[in-house]
Amino acid sequence: MADRTSYERIGNAAVLTIERPERRNAVDRETADELLAGYREFEGDDAARVMVLTGAGDLAFCAGADLKALAAVGQSPPDELVGAYMDRPEGPMGFTRLTPSKPTIAAISGYCLAGGLELALWCDLRVATETARLGYPERRWGVPLVDGGTQRLPRVIGLGRALDLILSGRIIEVGEAHDWGLVSEVVAPGRHLDRALELAEGIASFPQETMLSDRRAAIVGSAMEVEAGLAYEAEVGRAVVDVAIRGAGRFAAGEGRGGAGAGA
Repeated sequence: MADRTSYERIGNAAVLTIERPERRNAVDRETADELLAGYREFEGDDAARVMVLTGAGDLAFCAGADLKALAAVGQSPPDELVGAYMDRPEGPMGFTRLTPSKPTIAAISGYCLAGGLELALWCDLRVATETARLGYPERRWGVPLVDGGTQRLPRVIGLGRALDLILSGRIIEVGEAHDWGLVSEVVAPGRHLDRALELAEGIASFPQETMLSDRRAAIVGSAMEVEAGLAYEAEVGRAVVDVAIRGAGRFAAGEGRGGAGAGA
């Protein structure tokens, strides 16, 4: 992989890092291509059970799309510009229009803005340091949210709070983000990646078939009416009932009592 991103296996986790700290890990077209390649490597690696997405350095997780790079090609005809960015089937920021088959965690330090927040929302969980700042400041420059920000944010924190950020363009501190459920956990500065890896190992330690089944039911069912979602939950649950029976046997034998083995 080239120098705009890095991909590393650490235990059961694949760590995909945006390596542009001099640009606050902003994403240009080349970086988006590398992020997509890293995502595909993760999806193709059966031994990588969780992906951790992060940014190099402590100043920023990702400040969004590289607007300077976008401005540099702004003289192109509008249809060419749209084709180069917005019409990418996988998403302008790399993979934001794809749904991963395995759990993902964003490890956030510093600024998590614009498309960077959209990348973080793409992840299942978000671990952030006390220095984290999150928001959609691109509102100020008339740049639209095209990497899932208008769809995922309301699903995570509710429509009212989502519209607050979408309409105002304000940047919130991590305490407010945690109170809203936008951030799963707040850690000390410098601890975001270590904590994300701890969570990844906890997730990787569970029986994978039922964990992945439940995750899929939650994601797919969230876009359904309740009745359809319940039917889908039952359908995917039936497919892993043999795992459940074996797990019940282990429980009866004393395994996992009192919360033991309940992840990280």
